[in-house]
Amino acid sequence: MDTLAIISAILTLTAGIGVFLVACQMMSSNLESASSKRLKRMFNQASKGGGSGWLQRWLGVGIGTVGTAAIQSSGAVTVMVIGFVNVGIMSLTQAAAVIYGSNIGTTVTAQLVALGMFGANSISTNLIFAAFAGIGAFMMLFGKTDGWKMTGGIITGFGLLFVGLNMMSHSMTDFAALEGVRLFLASIQNPFLLVVVGAVLTAIIQSSSVMTSVAITMVVAGLIALDQGIYLTMGSNIGSCVVAILAGWTSGTNAKRTAMIHLLFNTMGVVIFMLIAWGMWLVTKGSMSFSTLFADFFPHAPQVQLAMFHTVFNVCTMLVAMPLTNGLVNISCRLIKDKPKVAEPDAPHFYFLDEQMLRTPVVAVRQLKAEIENMSLLAITNFRRAIKIVTTLDYTEIEDFRKTEKELNFLNRELVRYSVLLSGKQLNDYDHQYLVSTIRTVSDLERIGDYAENIVEYADSLQKQDAQFSGYALKEIWHMEELINALYEATMQAYHKLDLSALGRANQIEDDIDQLTDEMERNHIQRLALDICNPQVGTEYISLAQNAERIADHFINVAKTIRDLIPNAQYNQ
Repeated sequence: MDTLAIISAILTLTAGIGVFLVACQMMSSNLESASSKRLKRMFNQASKGGGSGWLQRWLGVGIGTVGTAAIQSSGAVTVMVIGFVNVGIMSLTQAAAVIYGSNIGTTVTAQLVALGMFGANSISTNLIFAAFAGIGAFMMLFGKTDGWKMTGGIITGFGLLFVGLNMMSHSMTDFAALEGVRLFLASIQNPFLLVVVGAVLTAIIQSSSVMTSVAITMVVAGLIALDQGIYLTMGSNIGSCVVAILAGWTSGTNAKRTAMIHLLFNTMGVVIFMLIAWGMWLVTKGSMSFSTLFADFFPHAPQVQLAMFHTVFNVCTMLVAMPLTNGLVNISCRLIKDKPKVAEPDAPHFYFLDEQMLRTPVVAVRQLKAEIENMSLLAITNFRRAIKIVTTLDYTEIEDFRKTEKELNFLNRELVRYSVLLSGKQLNDYDHQYLVSTIRTVSDLERIGDYAENIVEYADSLQKQDAQFSGYALKEIWHMEELINALYEATMQAYHKLDLSALGRANQIEDDIDQLTDEMERNHIQRLALDICNPQVGTEYISLAQNAERIADHFINVAKTIRDLIPNAQYNQ
C-alpha cells in the first residue's frame, strides 16, 4: 500500500511541477508581449550611462526587480543581461545591479503561492485563483484582438500556477501520511546538506520559483520543519545560477564574468545568512533561529513565514552587495582572465545582438533594430569612402572599406537568420510586422554596400587609365554625395522614430537625386561635345551616377517600411 501511495504521490508531484512550469512560461511569454513597450524602455535605461554611480545602480536594481516581477522569470532577465554584456552595451557594474533586482523580483512568485494557500476551512484562495485558468482560456478562445488573447494568456497562466500548486500540495499531503517518508525527511537536519539539496534540485528543474513553492507546500503539509524549508530556499538561490552559467559559458569573457557575479552574489547571501544562523544558535544556545523569528512575526501561517523569509533574504543580500559591487566585479575579472587576442580581432560580429537575447523576444526585437540602424551607418560610411576614393584616387582607407564590406555581408546573412529564429517566438503585432520588413531592409542595406564597391572599381579603372574626372564632374559627384547624406539622415529619422514627416523629406530628396542623375548624364554629354571631359572616363562617370541613384532607391525603401509599421505603433517604444 505504501509503495502505491509513494508512486501516486510522486506522479502527482511531477504533474504539479510540470503544470507550474508551463504556467510560469505562459505568464512570462504573454506578460513580455503585453508589457513590451515598458520593458524596452526599462532595459534601454539600464544600458545607458557609465553605470558607476549609486543612482545608476539603484536604477538597475529597480529595473531588475520590476522586469522580473513583470515577466515572472529571473532566469530570462539574467540571460538577457548576459546578452547585453556580451555585446558590450552594458557594463559589468550595471549588470550586477540588474541581477540584484532580479533576485528580489523572483520572490513575487513565492508570495503568490503563500497567498493561494489560505482558506483551508472554506473555499480556499488556491481554488479561487485556479478558476482563473478557465476564465483566461475562454478569453484566449473567443478574444478577437491580440490584446484580449494576451490578457487571456496571462490570466490562464496565473490560474494554472495554482492548479499546479494544488497538485503539489495534494502530493505533499499524501507524503505526510507516510510514516517512512516523514521520518526520512525529519532526519535531514544538517543545514549545509539542505542547502546542497536545494541547490541541486533547483539546478535540475532550472527554476528557483518551483523549488521555493515545493518547499512552501512541504512546510504547510508538515513534511519538513520551517528551518529545513529556509535552508532549502537558500540553496535554491545558488541553484538558480545554473541558467546564467550555461548562458555565460557559451558566450564571451564578460558574459562569463556576469554569470560569475551572479554566482558570487547568491553564494555570498547564503554564507552570510548561514553565519547569522550559527551566531544566533551559539548566543541563544539553540533557542533562537530564523524559524522562531519568522514564526513570531507571522504566527499560524507557515506559508507566509517561508515566503517572507525568501523576500527578506534577497532584499538583505542586495543591500549588503550594493557597496561591494566593485569588489565582486574585480573578483570576477581575476577569476576569469581576458583571453589572448585571436588571430583575427576584427572578424565580423554583432554589435547589439546576442543569441541569448532570444530568451526575451521583445528586447531582442529592440536590439535587432539597433543592429540594423548600425548596419545602415556602415553602409553610408562605405559609400562616403567610395566617393572619396573615386574623386581623389586616395586609397588610404581601402582596408577599412574592405573590412566594412565584409561586415555588411556578414550582417546580411546573420540578421536574416536571427530574424527567422525570432519570428518563431511569441510577439505582438508591431514586432511581428517589424520582423516581416526586416529581411527586405537588411537586403537593401547590403545592396548599398555592393554599389559602393562598384564605385571603388570605377576608381580602379581610372587609376589604370591614369585618368581623372574634370572639375565640373567632381562638383556634381560631391553634390550627389551631399544629397545622399541628407537622404540617409532623413531615412534614419523616419526609421527610428516612425516619423512620417521625415519620410516626406526623404521622398523629396530622392526625387532631387533622380533629377540630378539625369542632369549629370546630360551635362556629361555636353562636356564631351565641348571637349571639356576626357572620353575615357565617360563610362565610369555615367555608371557612378546610376549606382548613386540606386543607392538612393535602397535608402528610400528602408524609409518606406514605416508605412506598414505605423498602424501597430502603439506597441513600439
